[in-house]
Amino acid sequence: MKISLNWLKQFVEINENAQELDELLTGTGLEVESIERHEAILGGLQGFVVGEVLTCERFEVKDKKLSLTTVDIGTGTPSQVVCGAANVDAGQKVIVATVGTTLYDHAAGKPIFQITSKKTYGHLSEGMICAEDELGLGTSHDGILILDTDLPNGTPAAQYFNLEADLLIEIGLTPNRADAASHWGVARDVKAKTGRAITLPSVENFKVANNNFPIELVVEKPEDCPRFCGVTIDGVKVQDSPEWLRKYLETIGLRPINNIVDITNYICHGLGQPMHAYDWHAIKGQKIVVKTLEAGTKFTTLDEVERTLGETDLMICDAEEAVGIAGVFGGMKSGIKPETTRVYLEVAYFDPASVRKTAQRHGLKTDASFRFERGTDPNAKLFALKHAALLIQELAGGEIASEVTDFYPTSIADFNIKVLYKNIDRLIGKKLERSLIKDILTALDIQIQDENEDGFNAIVPPFRVDVTREADVIEEILRIYGFNNIELSENLGTDYLSSFPAKDRDNLQLKLSQILAANGFNEIITNSLTKPAYAELIKADLPNENVEILNKLSEDLGVMRQTMLFSGLEVLAYNINRRQKDLRVFDFGKTYHKINDKYVEKRHLAIFITGNTENETWQMKSQKVAFHTLASAVNKVLGSLGVKSFDSKPIENSATFEYGLSYLVNKKEVVKLGLVKPNVAKKAEVKQHVFFADIDWDYLFKQYNDKAVFAELSKFPEVRRDLSLVIDKTVSFDQIQKLARNYEKNLLKQINVFDVYQGDNLGEGKKSYSVSFTLQDNEQTLTDKVIDKTMEKLMGAFEKEIGAVIRK
Repeated sequence: MKISLNWLKQFVEINENAQELDELLTGTGLEVESIERHEAILGGLQGFVVGEVLTCERFEVKDKKLSLTTVDIGTGTPSQVVCGAANVDAGQKVIVATVGTTLYDHAAGKPIFQITSKKTYGHLSEGMICAEDELGLGTSHDGILILDTDLPNGTPAAQYFNLEADLLIEIGLTPNRADAASHWGVARDVKAKTGRAITLPSVENFKVANNNFPIELVVEKPEDCPRFCGVTIDGVKVQDSPEWLRKYLETIGLRPINNIVDITNYICHGLGQPMHAYDWHAIKGQKIVVKTLEAGTKFTTLDEVERTLGETDLMICDAEEAVGIAGVFGGMKSGIKPETTRVYLEVAYFDPASVRKTAQRHGLKTDASFRFERGTDPNAKLFALKHAALLIQELAGGEIASEVTDFYPTSIADFNIKVLYKNIDRLIGKKLERSLIKDILTALDIQIQDENEDGFNAIVPPFRVDVTREADVIEEILRIYGFNNIELSENLGTDYLSSFPAKDRDNLQLKLSQILAANGFNEIITNSLTKPAYAELIKADLPNENVEILNKLSEDLGVMRQTMLFSGLEVLAYNINRRQKDLRVFDFGKTYHKINDKYVEKRHLAIFITGNTENETWQMKSQKVAFHTLASAVNKVLGSLGVKSFDSKPIENSATFEYGLSYLVNKKEVVKLGLVKPNVAKKAEVKQHVFFADIDWDYLFKQYNDKAVFAELSKFPEVRRDLSLVIDKTVSFDQIQKLARNYEKNLLKQINVFDVYQGDNLGEGKKSYSVSFTLQDNEQTLTDKVIDKTMEKLMGAFEKEIGAVIRK
């Protein structure tokens, strides 16, 4: 949320500098994310001053008519300035860019050059007399800007033009603090923290001139619209807003439109009360009806997008058709136009849940819906309406031409909360003076009733939607008293054995993330909600039931995921569609399962690779990622988790994988990896090969032992021997590896396949593996005799167990 400091000062006195204001607001729970200087003109006219031309002598250079002037800029010594403007003359008050001043291209928003003292056409020039466009005040370059002022020479130009710099305060507003979603709301916290008074605009001058143009109001859904206020202003003139209003809106990033619309935005961000202005003549039958319409009804909003309404979408309608989506967005036909002369002004209270559902359904996030779906102040509606009407009269003219309509059949009650002093002391951790507690709550507009020795009743106004329990009231006391004012105990103690986990899941996850990042992977974070159609596609691989969402926002987000696959595929599709086709990503997340009417969560690490391994260069052609690219990454992860050995078996009859392997640790399947079936990938709109690994993060974390194991490096050399094995195509390298380690456990350190060959000359159903064996003895140098004996043992095992033909 963005706050203008100058605007905030209209509500409460601010004496603090930026750092002090940061600490004050953050201390109340309104965390300040940034404070930036905001200038109405790029550069803030720094270095530009009011000057007076003392002398002016004309001269020509190459058909150019120039003037050599002396200018008093308030330094005591006149500056000599060469000026090319035809209208410069002695005795004029002008704006001078002094030496060191930066000039900007205001259209492009970037600096052009810096004024220096230098010779210009043979004369020393110590500044520049400026035209309107050079200051950023307009586009005219017909001549220098001549001032009519008695201000002293040397007065900053920003002061002359009243260009007071503002501070833009960015607050990370938490969802519960709907009360602070405005300048008034922030001012209330400043008031509670400092004891300063709040200043609100007066509405005493609000006066109904006549009732010539009333609008009839009918609310058919009072449960979704408990309050609705409206009034008509006749004889208005739609035009640009005055400078002060434009500045406020521009500081917080809003684009001024016209005086009527700008006033509604001013009320929304100033008082936290969204409101809407209608062209009175566009309201058919001069009637407003708040109701729902038949599902499937089409409605075009202000952004000229046609939307299909749902049966629960609350709408603002006239006698014939819809004119706005309640609390979310206005309609295209009824908005304020340049020719509008009569305005109907509306401010209402809509049920937060109703607005939230409608905004989510249509994918609309507006300033109005942001506030309505969190909860606005139902008791400030008339004040906001009258203040807006008075502003319209001030800035657009006109008169109040109807009685105020106020539909409010049942007042929204305050929260009545029983609070015990012993619980205040217990939760805060410090006993506060009872008078201090009452002062803090009173400053927060929370009344105290029925006080006794044990406690009191806190009467909380309904605009504090987050204060509904005793703990909430205590939190209010603490945040204004100050978290930093709670002293630490002199005696701190803890049970280290019970307080600290033997293994830290977050630290281990960070370690694995760093390992994967170092190997070219990017981390992604995906949504746990997904499409039911995904689970249906690979139903054979998902033995459990889907966890369905009861209040689903859409069918695309109807169930909790049972697999990490599709949420990752959606990320790949998003990037591939933007021409990023070579991807390596990983995701730590959860899957959700319904097993025998019980809900179960499981943690996973998902790894995806697709596209090419490297970009194509003049030295090498690009190569597609392969199964072993993924297997290498998975093996690194397992090695980092201390998994020294594991069994593997092929994945068969899978709805997910075209081919792949399962890794088993202690006979439990902990990893599945392989090529995703093309039809499965295509379901998520991925049309290229994707290799996917699903790692059981819960199990591997439980098995993880963070104790480091060290071993002395062998002093004796390794020996390598190669064999070429002609074997059946059904024999896997994993079988060869296991067989070799079963027959030689001491000397065999490493096995690797460095060539694979298949051809007709080997015979049908045959293939050839060229395998290297690394041997080493940690106690002595290997002799030829030992080496030969070891290799003969291995060759015999291969011939006997897998029918291999040895080709040395």
